[in-house]
Formats: sequence, structure tokens, C-alpha cells
Amino acid sequence: MARAIALRMLERQPRTRAELARGMARRGVPADAAAAVLDRFTEVGLIDDEAFAAAWVDSRHAGRGLGRRALSAELRRRGVDDSVVRETVATVSDEDEAAAARALVRRKLATMQRLPRETQLRRLVAMLARKGFGQGLAMQVVREAVAGAEAEAD
Repeated sequence: MARAIALRMLERQPRTRAELARGMARRGVPADAAAAVLDRFTEVGLIDDEAFAAAWVDSRHAGRGLGRRALSAELRRRGVDDSVVRETVATVSDEDEAAAARALVRRKLATMQRLPRETQLRRLVAMLARKGFGQGLAMQVVREAVAGAEAEAD
């Protein structure tokens, strides 16, 4: 039963070991049976939290433009070990993070041209904060983008 539950969960989408354990616990699988199945699945490579974390970071950073802080929070929520989270999120370079922030700001700024400059700054920085970017980077990227947009308008 535990094996079937875990396989069904993995069919839908990749999962971490912790997510599978929680799912089996919700369905009443005894802890020792769940641990045995999870250990076996880890042995044969069906569960690999490190590979999951790497794919998650690549996907979420490139696709949704998330910053390192948001990526870390998502991985921790999914039950990935802190050392794996730190190691994996460290693969996102400062340049990659800045480029993602610039792309997000560029897209959003195009829809905000009629708003006052201060409102643009506040909303853009808040958006970047929600996406997991640090305040220093957010302020720098937003100021550059707003100044560039003003220069183009003149």
C-alpha cells in the first residue's frame, strides 16, 4: 500500500522525500512501512532531493524570476534539507539574480508609465521583495530602470 501511494504521488509530479512521507502519513501508512519504501525509492533513484532542488531552482528562477530568498523558502517548505537548499540556491549567481530582477522590472514598468515616479518605485520594489530579491538589489535595479525609462521618454 505504501509503495502504491508513493508511486501515485510521483506520477503526478516530482516530490521530495518529506512530501512523500507527509502524503503517506495522511493516508495512514505506518511510519516504519513508509520509511522502508522511501529508503528503497532513494536507493533506486526515484527520490533524489538534491536533483529535485536543482531542477526546482532552475525552473522557478528562469520561469518565474524568483530570487534566492524565495527559492530557499519554497524548497524548505517542500522539506528539502537546509544544507541542500543552501548549496543549490548558491548556484544562482549575483548576475543571474540581477538579470532576473531587471527583466521583471522591465516588464512591469511598461504597464506603469502613467503613474507618478514615487508610486512606480514603491510598487516595483515591493514586487521584487515578494519575488525574494534583497532590498539593496531591488532598489538599485528599480532606480536604474525608472531612470532609463525617463531618459527614453525625454
